[in-house]
Amino acid sequence: VRHCFGDSSPGEFPLAANPSIVLHATCSFFRRPANFTPDYELSISELAALDICQKRAIFKPMTDEECQNLKRKCGGSWKLALRFLLAGEACCRREKSQAIAGPAHSIAVTSTGVVYSFGSNTSGQLGHGTMEEEWRPQQIRSLRGIRIIQAAAGAGRTMLVSDAGRVYAFGKDSFGEAEFGVQGTKLVATPQLIESLRDIFVVQTAIGNFFTAVLSREGRVYTFSWGKDRKLGHQTEPNDVEPQPLLGALEDVPIVQIAAGYCYLLCLACQPSGMSVYSVGCGLGGKLGHGSRMDEKHPRLIEQFRLLNLQPMVVATGAWHAAVVARDGRVCTWGWGRYGCLGHGNEECESVPKVVEALSKVKAVHVATGDYTTFVLSEDGDVYSFGCGESASLGHNTAAEGQV
Repeated sequence: VRHCFGDSSPGEFPLAANPSIVLHATCSFFRRPANFTPDYELSISELAALDICQKRAIFKPMTDEECQNLKRKCGGSWKLALRFLLAGEACCRREKSQAIAGPAHSIAVTSTGVVYSFGSNTSGQLGHGTMEEEWRPQQIRSLRGIRIIQAAAGAGRTMLVSDAGRVYAFGKDSFGEAEFGVQGTKLVATPQLIESLRDIFVVQTAIGNFFTAVLSREGRVYTFSWGKDRKLGHQTEPNDVEPQPLLGALEDVPIVQIAAGYCYLLCLACQPSGMSVYSVGCGLGGKLGHGSRMDEKHPRLIEQFRLLNLQPMVVATGAWHAAVVARDGRVCTWGWGRYGCLGHGNEECESVPKVVEALSKVKAVHVATGDYTTFVLSEDGDVYSFGCGESASLGHNTAAEGQV
């Protein structure tokens, strides 16, 4: 808007027909590099979104072709691509410190990418080159010089993702094919690079009981094994160790987070219409969220979130139940409610996501689930827990065991 002297009215000041040219010329005028080539098709807001995308750690190493493919997959807009990148950073805590609890061991990742592990080590899942237990956190020294951004801990197995998109695994030399009695006869006690993922830039891993899943930076989901009878959208041999893309509804939908449960997988999608959740796998206990207990061989959209007018932002999977944190801070749970792990005041199963009313005055920002436990982190930094309180696993100062 042009500011005028006297009684003149302010009006539009058309510097040029295209805002990209204006911004580029302005940068040049003030002797600062524009860092982009003038584009006649991009608006100021699109240019700003592209500039922010270029500052994201995952976006930086991408080629021009890969960047354009990501933009197309996200809906043809840099603003939508930026939302995809920011959503992935938020729900997976990329570039931030993390603590991951497995069935018998734990992993801690610092904000600088250093990894510590402690707990049971019967399969070498601590990554220290031995089978000895560690009661205190010990740094995995063989990873020095490698920055880790995400970790996953399963039964006797650990997987780590580096900022270069490489995946390292140690512990049981299997991908979780417990259903077939192939628990991995070979034990790996130090982090080893997974060669079959060398051509995929991975940003997250998830370990299920019968399968392992990885998420690429482009939002594509790949799974190992459990392709028998197309249980996860593909047909492979039980002991297949080659990553297979998850087919069906998610073939061209960008995913920002994955969560693996006992025999099922949840995928948090970032689409132009908003955030949504897809589920696939075993439906026992109603944990797939579709209102039934039927299995799903291909990813299927959970419709209940639209009916609740709820935008999912974080997903978590327990053995038989699941949870979601919404953009507005609401928490939804569903699946098998044993020990009260759904937080609805009973032990009933819920086959569709249901808002936890007991947390109605809490604005949640994160959620984590165990076999029969649920933990919710509030915006104020408070932690709420419910479910099985055996061995004081909920953190409440009470001698009584059972549900809370």
